Amino acid sequence: MTNNISDNSSSRGISAAPYILVAVLILAYVISQFFRNSLGVIGPNLAKEFQLEAAHLSLLASAFFLSFALIQIPLGMAIDRYGPKICLLVPALVLLAGTLLFSFARNFSDLVIARLIIGLGCSSFLMAPLTIYAERFPPQMFGTMVGIHVGTGNLGSLGATAPLAFAAAWFGWRAGFLMIGALVAIAIVLIFFLVQDDPEARERRRDRAESLSSLMSGVVAAVRTKSFWPIFLMQLTTYPAFAAILGLWSGPWLAQSYGLGLEQRGNMLFAMALAQIAALFAWGTADRLFKSYKIPCMLGASLCAGTLALAALIPISTSWLLPYLIVLGLVFGFTPMLTSHGKSLFPPELTGRGLSLLNIAAMGGVFLQQILTGWVISMFGSRIIDGVHVYPPEAYRWVFGLLAAEIAVAILIYISTRDPHPNRTR
Repeated sequence: MTNNISDNSSSRGISAAPYILVAVLILAYVISQFFRNSLGVIGPNLAKEFQLEAAHLSLLASAFFLSFALIQIPLGMAIDRYGPKICLLVPALVLLAGTLLFSFARNFSDLVIARLIIGLGCSSFLMAPLTIYAERFPPQMFGTMVGIHVGTGNLGSLGATAPLAFAAAWFGWRAGFLMIGALVAIAIVLIFFLVQDDPEARERRRDRAESLSSLMSGVVAAVRTKSFWPIFLMQLTTYPAFAAILGLWSGPWLAQSYGLGLEQRGNMLFAMALAQIAALFAWGTADRLFKSYKIPCMLGASLCAGTLALAALIPISTSWLLPYLIVLGLVFGFTPMLTSHGKSLFPPELTGRGLSLLNIAAMGGVFLQQILTGWVISMFGSRIIDGVHVYPPEAYRWVFGLLAAEIAVAILIYISTRDPHPNRTR
């Protein structure tokens, strides 16, 4: 594996090029994170404008993750065959089209189609950068780079909380999404001019020149990698639990169970997202502290299950809402460590496909969780108040309990996984 970023920097003094590259890649991920979580704040507004029930909201939110997950295997094959740059540019153009459709949506069908297109557009903004980091940084640095990328990229989650609430209150949610569309256009230009594939990695791809059948056999080989499935299951349950709360049900939960308005919800979720961002940086170096991937992942997942179970078993009072949401953000900051653990299992030629498979678990898991939790909430029935379907607090407590139980099961299976950390004492 080449380490040309560090080598070139040391031979010519400090170079700005690596930092510019990372900044552009992070900008793309910021945009992706915004779209993932944007319905958490404006969900009640959309529900009122388009007369949506809980099942409609869950379908709308999950459409992004469905298309995102379905494209991951072809995306991983394309990254391994053609390189990450082209796999950033093409989806970014698709994203621009989806953003414009969402901004001018006339009905619920337009919203769902737009979310499907947006999911396709954001599909490469994690996997392609991770492939670049795997090619250009030493293995010991990969976990740190994941933490930096995901941690800084989660500024998009912040943008989907209080700033989006402010924009929606003052200019309307449509104008807010048009502004994001302008940012997507800027990102397209920056990717085109500033992101380049690693020359040695490009040569290796040319030398392999895999056929379609060979690419597919690589997918099978990645799935058969030892300890793949325990990590896949953890990916299926951990990040999706956080996304289901921040990106979908937090807004209705705070509005319907506590009577919080748009800006109050935005501020609460801003604090939770900010806490997660801070935690992402801290958790990003935990593998080097423990000389292990498994130990910090076990610790983080256990804290997540316990924190979710708390809200399921004990009604959170209004005065404790903010501290609770901050803690929730802090414990879920561990999830990128699972990606680092998964990456360590795969040989270089399977990195793109292996990481994409794990991303299927994370994104497909969000789709499944949002559909499932929407069904659970709908079971409790609703009252229509001011044109909005309002659900009882018990419905949301069941959602927290279900997510906690799923993570607990995943932890029990994950215990058996192997831990090939490069700094681990053999």
